[in-house]
Amino acid sequence: MITCIIVDDEPLAQEVLESHIKRHGQLQLLAKCSSAVMAFELLHHKQVDLIFLDIRMPGISGISFVRSLSNPPKIIFTTAYPEYALAGFDLDAVDYLLKPVTYELFARSIQKLLRIQPEIVSKDREYTYFKVSGKLVKVMHADIIFAQSVKDYIQLQTVSGRLLTHMTMKNLMQMLPARLFARIHRSYLVNRNMINIVSKTKVQIGAETIPVGNLYRSNLNFDIP
Repeated sequence: MITCIIVDDEPLAQEVLESHIKRHGQLQLLAKCSSAVMAFELLHHKQVDLIFLDIRMPGISGISFVRSLSNPPKIIFTTAYPEYALAGFDLDAVDYLLKPVTYELFARSIQKLLRIQPEIVSKDREYTYFKVSGKLVKVMHADIIFAQSVKDYIQLQTVSGRLLTHMTMKNLMQMLPARLFARIHRSYLVNRNMINIVSKTKVQIGAETIPVGNLYRSNLNFDIP
């Protein structure tokens, strides 16, 4: 997953971009910032791959903001002023999108990013931020025991307790490293390192017994007699 933030002082522009990000399968929105100052503070404690950045904002402009960063994330400028395009590309921006931003142009910009830097989606981080009760909660991958799909939600069982987040199992699998997690059932994803006992029909993780679906048995990579 590509972690991203929106930096724009216009609420409507934020809503449009947030909708596009949710529709796209490879992006994870960490935050929406209404100023460059907010974004600067956020970059100090979160790993951000991509910024959707407006140029004309009160206080610090988008261009000045990028120039102030020693090692900026990838930038996609979004603005209503085409005369700023040259300055945007001089800063090695991935793309420059004119408002209102359509989903087609948005998706094309993400494809351009993937061509420029394909490894951006394969970075194996040790944690993921999950949206829980309106807040982003940092969860270490090693602390996730298993995940269960419950309608439109995912229930994460961690060493610290249970968390409920609104997403699909497909999206969760895109966010977590395949080397560590295996989908063993339509409704279950497990941490391989947490498995205690394996059979053809179930796995034991501590006191939990989790079913193994016929279509997913091969994902375990165990030679079960």
